[in-house]
Amino acid sequence: MGKSRFSFSRKRRQVKKVELPVVDHPPPPANPSSYAVVPAAAVKAKKKTGARLWMRFDRLGQSELMECDKSAIIKRVSIPARDLRILGPVFSHSSNILAREKAMVVNLEFIKAIVTAEEVMLLDPLSHEVLSFVDQLRQQLRLKSPSRTHEAGQRDIQEKEALQNELPFEFQVLEVALEVVCSYLDANVAELEINAYPVLDELARNVSTKNLERVRSLKSNLTRLLARVQKVRDEIEHLLDDNEDMAHLYLTRRQIQVQQLEALMTAGASNSIIPSTHIRGVNYNFHSSASFVTSVHSDDDDVEDLEMLLEAYFMQLDGTRNKILSVREYIDDTEDYVNIQLDNQRNELIQLQLIMTIASFVVAVETLITGIFGMNIPYTWNNVNGVFWPFVGYTALACFVLFLLILGYARWKKLLGS
Repeated sequence: MGKSRFSFSRKRRQVKKVELPVVDHPPPPANPSSYAVVPAAAVKAKKKTGARLWMRFDRLGQSELMECDKSAIIKRVSIPARDLRILGPVFSHSSNILAREKAMVVNLEFIKAIVTAEEVMLLDPLSHEVLSFVDQLRQQLRLKSPSRTHEAGQRDIQEKEALQNELPFEFQVLEVALEVVCSYLDANVAELEINAYPVLDELARNVSTKNLERVRSLKSNLTRLLARVQKVRDEIEHLLDDNEDMAHLYLTRRQIQVQQLEALMTAGASNSIIPSTHIRGVNYNFHSSASFVTSVHSDDDDVEDLEMLLEAYFMQLDGTRNKILSVREYIDDTEDYVNIQLDNQRNELIQLQLIMTIASFVVAVETLITGIFGMNIPYTWNNVNGVFWPFVGYTALACFVLFLLILGYARWKKLLGS
């Protein structure tokens, strides 16, 4: 059975205008490079009213900066208040892709956005990392938007054909977000690899406090980067494991279903003056059409486009994760090699200590003999001329032979290396 297709209407939905906090400075220009500085008056107004800076994108790639507080955002995109906490600084490095009734909450690394079927609300668009996402999203939406120079009839035909072949608006935004985040993480991993291998090779050649400190910092960065990659990967894997969650992310399709249901309800209300013999037929058509619309979610082919999209970036993140794991394995191998070197040096020190202990024992024996004959005790050798030096020489030779015997015994017992 083929995959069900819907013709997406390009008619824009009328959005209720929300009153925004008044700011005493003109809005920034459309060029993102000029967003680097925000006037101090805007910062003061932001602190007073609790508003935050957002950037709005529509389907055609048109954008505008605005300052909205929580109540204005909740009213505009119809999400619970707790979802805004997910986009807060507490969850700065968490990864979440949540589906709501009329919106999708995206929190991927530095990208924090609320996506609906008609627009995107991007939080903190002036940060350095987010500017690349802003530029790429604007190019993507303008590239996918229809040309304004064509005639109206030809443009409608092109829109229908494009909507049948292209991803919905919310998935285009999600694709750009995943691409920017994956590229950012992959670039960080590449930089980590460039810095890691020389540091580890230097540690293998020279074990010093400075090199150990550099490796410790390297391991800390690697652990944090691996955790960030793992969070994004786990979130995508969680979506891939649940078709129902993926189906809830089809905001454009759900919007069309709601419009169809409203049209059916309007048709049913307009036909309410029909005699009772025809009401059952109208109600039957209404319920059958509604059941047809809602039964689309149970079809596994409905999530094929999103599944292919997520699988592509899941494989990319998996490759990035494997690169990090390979660097960590190289670090572990280097640490094992350094530990082997340290153990070898420790064993050499122990052997040297054993040799010095044997030598000290032999010297102690010769000192004992010297002390005995140095006492003021009368004996016959005391009156013999020329006996001193032969006695000292033979005593030293006997002690040296004793040292060799003990050393040989230690080697025989493999207490010393050969």
